[in-house]
Parts: sequence; structure tokens; C-alpha cells
Amino acid sequence: MEEQVKKILIVDDDIFLLDMYALKFSKSNFSVSTALGPEVAIEKLRSGYNPDLILTDIVMPVMDGFEMLEKIKEENLSPSSIVIFLSNRGQESDVTRALSLGAAGYIVKASSTPSEVITKVNDIINSLENKK
Repeated sequence: MEEQVKKILIVDDDIFLLDMYALKFSKSNFSVSTALGPEVAIEKLRSGYNPDLILTDIVMPVMDGFEMLEKIKEENLSPSSIVIFLSNRGQESDVTRALSLGAAGYIVKASSTPSEVITKVNDIINSLENKK
């Protein structure tokens, strides 16, 4: 059975990380779209883009990843998207907040190589698909 290409929206305010993760995920059979910050991500979703997965940072200017997820839920944008946080913040309170907002996972950037991030993302997707 051929693997279906997953659409991923990567949200970060760091252009270097955005480009690097976009390249890594595209080489790992993902159809990648990027957003330089939550405002851009929300506009993409409002315009009808419906990714399978949203991978987002937390700490960003203007609006953080938590606020972005709250807004996405409030406006019912892309309700079937899996949301995973990818942040350097590893405090338990951040992880708890992310999961309480409906995130499917939380990955700490500093303790994961880009390849490990992709593996963890795939593991989260697979575990959710196995629950269906």
C-alpha cells in the first residue's frame, strides 16, 4: 500500500528554521506549506487551505502558538488538522496547556534533531490513525 502524502503547515517566526524544516519534511514525503508567523497561518487557513497537520512554534511576536490554536478552534478553521507544537520551551505547564487546547503532541526543539522531529511527527500521526 502506497503511503499517502500528508499536507503539513509549518508555523514559525524564524525563517531559517522554517526553511530547514520545510526542506526536511518535503524530503520525507510531505507536501509542505509554511507560514512566517501565526497571522500568515490563520490567513492561509481562512482562505481554505486544509492541512493534515499543523506544526507550530509557541514563542512568536504578536500572537503565540497557543493563541493561534485558540483562534483556529474559535473560527473552526481546519477542524480535522492534527496540531503538534515544536518549541524550545519544555516546561510541564506549556506541555499541559498545549494538550488541553487539543494538540496531539509536543516536541522540544532543543532535544530533537530535525530527523528525530520528523520521526516523532510520524509516530504521532501513526498512533492517531491506528486509533481510528
